[in-house]
Amino acid sequence: MYSEDSIQYALETTEVLHEPDRRIDTFGTTSFQFHLISELMDDVSQVRVRSGQIHAERPTILKPEPYSDLEFEGFGDQAHAFANWMKERIGKSALLQYGFSFRKSDVTESMVHDSLAVVTDRVVEDAKRSGNPLAAVILGVDDTWEICLLKFTIEMIQKSHRINLFDFKRRGLI
Repeated sequence: MYSEDSIQYALETTEVLHEPDRRIDTFGTTSFQFHLISELMDDVSQVRVRSGQIHAERPTILKPEPYSDLEFEGFGDQAHAFANWMKERIGKSALLQYGFSFRKSDVTESMVHDSLAVVTDRVVEDAKRSGNPLAAVILGVDDTWEICLLKFTIEMIQKSHRINLFDFKRRGLI
């Protein structure tokens, strides 16, 4: 299990070196190809490069109507007051729910015996040269690399949200 400090450190030090040109598609599944680079903690001349895919499902619209059907079994008047409070706060706005699936079977890793700077430059250049608009290069922490990858997914959600809302509104779905 990771300590709170190691999670915080991973979140603070993760850096996207090459960001995908595209965002999460509003009406389809998006598959980001990632390369996560991390320096081994006990050997600064070794760098691990993990590559794989993260699949983002299309955002789902959550409309406020479901809140009117909330049932609070075993709760008293406070639960109903809370439901009314939620309806007032959310009003007619819709929320978007994003789903990611991460398949570890898609992940490969390789060890490179070179400096971190040389490896990052090479991987970023390869990503740019590939022309893949869904490629990402992430610099992270080796032992908490999955946390680094999750931070990237949250950033992609944040950057995609306004575009997805616009697309749904344009089609009259919200």
